[in-house]
Parts: sequence; structure tokens; C-alpha cells
Amino acid sequence: MNDPKQELIRLQTMTEAFLSEQFTASEPWERLLEAMRYSLLSGGKRLRPVLCMAFCQAAGGKPEDALPAAAAVELIHTYSLIHDDLPCMDNDDYRRGRLTNHKVYGEDLATLAGDALQAAAFRLLSELDAPPEHALRCVSILAGAAGENGMVAGQVLDMEGETRSLSEQELRNVHRHKTGDMIRAACQMGAVLGGGSRSQVECAGSFGLHLGMAFQIRDDMLDCMGSQEELGKPIGSDQARGKSTFVTLFGLDACQVLVEQETAEALAALEQGSFSDVSFLKYLANSLTERRK
Repeated sequence: MNDPKQELIRLQTMTEAFLSEQFTASEPWERLLEAMRYSLLSGGKRLRPVLCMAFCQAAGGKPEDALPAAAAVELIHTYSLIHDDLPCMDNDDYRRGRLTNHKVYGEDLATLAGDALQAAAFRLLSELDAPPEHALRCVSILAGAAGENGMVAGQVLDMEGETRSLSEQELRNVHRHKTGDMIRAACQMGAVLGGGSRSQVECAGSFGLHLGMAFQIRDDMLDCMGSQEELGKPIGSDQARGKSTFVTLFGLDACQVLVEQETAEALAALEQGSFSDVSFLKYLANSLTERRK
């Protein structure tokens, strides 16, 4: 295994190169493609694609085998951010240090850009160079994670929860779907495309759900203690909207303990999977516990 920091850069670079090749055609609807690329290529950690390719490798495949699926997850993630920022949702002006999509292209085109990104994600999965049963399994995993019982369900619970204080279980249910399901899907698709066993795919999913919860709790912490320069958006936005967060429930110190507990659960699931080499995945999970953006 390469140095983990260099491996992270390598996988991120592969992702960026693949994404930069998308939606470049000159068409009468070129402004739609421009809006799609505006948000898709606005930076970010590319955590989900990296996890997808890393699990493919851990299950015995090559990262390149999972690259289209990794990109598909990022397309879904980007569409969700565009829609999440809309005035009818969180009404945010900035994302990753730039104006949000609807502030540049208008609400109508931003909405359609998100719609088109979601459709394009499944086109990429349909073009996978993989056994048909593996490709079909990836379609099922991603559709389930993104749809009415996954990320969208989490978004609904999140919006409905803005008018009242949520219990810990209610808050966990919001983010298990809104954040965790897509991270779980990235891990599981990678394991499938790497030829992993059913048990390994299940362990990858458990890892993803626990890592997703740790990631969200850390996000809530950064909304209080981060900086706009690091986060690329105003801090305190969740509290300003009166939303329940892990910080409002437990405070910063207890949240850091929760982050470490969820990370430990993720690593335990990883060990149960009997993957060939999980050193990079361990590094990645541990590095997220202290992230600043």
C-alpha cells in the first residue's frame, strides 16, 4: 500500500480527472451543462468516491474498476447539495466558498441541474465494465440509498424537525439517512465491484453507516467552532435556523467522544470483513475525527 496521504491524493486526483470529462459537449442546452459542472467541480473532499474505490481495492479489485460508480455517488451527492441550498430548502448563499448554484444560475436552472445530475449517475452505472449482476447490484444500492427510504427521507425528516427540538434517536434517524446512507452506498458498491463476499459487502455497509454518523457529528461541531474560510460557508447556520444538532443536545466535548466512538465502531466493522488490506481505510477514518473542514 502507498503512503496513505499519497493514496488519498491519488484517488482524489483520479476522481477529479474523471469528473472533469463529464458534461463538456456543446449543445443548445449548454448552460444546463455549465450549471452542472459549476457545482460538480467546485472542490470538496471527494470522500464518497474515495471510499468506493478504496473498498473495491480492499475487496480484491482495482480502484479503476469502481471509478464510474465512485463518480456516480458524487453526482448524486452534488445534486443533493444543489437542491439543499435552494430557497425552498435551506436557502443558503454559499457552498465551498462560492455562491450556491441558484445564486449564479437561478432557481429554475439549479433545480434542473440537480435533476440531470441524478439521472446521469445511473447512466454511469449502466455503463460499468463489470459483470451484469454486479452492475445491477450497484444500481439497486445507489437507488435505495438516494431515494424515498434513504437520503431523501432524511431530508424530509430534517425539514420536519426544524420546528421542534429532536431527541437523540430522532436526530440519529435524520442523519442515518441524510448522510449515512450515501456513504454506506459508496462503501458497498466498491466492495461489490471488487468481488467482495456478501459478508464483506455487509461489513462495508456497517462501516459506512458508522463513519457517516461520525462525519455528521463532526460537521455539527464545525458549524460552531470552524471558520467560514475553512468551511466555505457561514458558520452557525444550523443554530441560526433553530435546528437540533448533536452540539445542542450534548455540547462540543461530548460530541468529540461520540465521534471517536462511532469511528471505533466503523473500524470494528472493517476488521470483521476480512479484507485484504484496510490500512488506508483505517487512516481515512481516523483522519476524519479531527478534520477542520
